[in-house]
Amino acid sequence: MKIVLSVLLLVISQFSFAADAISTGFLSNKAVSGYDTVAYFTENRPVKGSSQYKTKYQGADWYFSSQENLDLFLAEPEKYAPQYGGYCAWAVSAKGDFAPSDPEKWAIVDGKLYLNYNQSVKEKWDADRALHIQQADKNWPNLIK
Repeated sequence: MKIVLSVLLLVISQFSFAADAISTGFLSNKAVSGYDTVAYFTENRPVKGSSQYKTKYQGADWYFSSQENLDLFLAEPEKYAPQYGGYCAWAVSAKGDFAPSDPEKWAIVDGKLYLNYNQSVKEKWDADRALHIQQADKNWPNLIK
C-alpha cells in the first residue's frame, strides 16, 4: 500500500510542476475557460465563446462569440491572448508560480489582458498593478522553461 501511495504522489507531483504555456482546465483544452478574449477589448466585458468559432493556438482551443472576433484573433493573437498564458497574473507576480484564473476577474492595462484567480486576489493585484506587471514579466520566462 505504501508503494502504491508513493507512486501516486510522485505522479501527482510531476503534474503539479509541469504546466502548459496556456492555462486550460484539468479535463479541458479550452483557453480562458472558453471565453472570447477579443470581447474583453471590443465589448469591455467577458463573453462566452462558441464551438462554432474556434481555433487552436499554442496548443490550446480558443473560442469566440463571432466570426469577426475569431478573425481579429487570427490576425493578431498576441494582441488578444491574455498575459502569462491566462494564468493568474497575481500568482505569477507575487508567488512566481502558476494558478488558474477566473475569466470574470480581469483587467486591460496598456492594451493587454490580465486575468486573476478570484476577487480578493484581483484586489491585491489591482492595489499595485504596475509593480505586479513588472514582477510577473520578470518571473514569467522562468516559469515556462
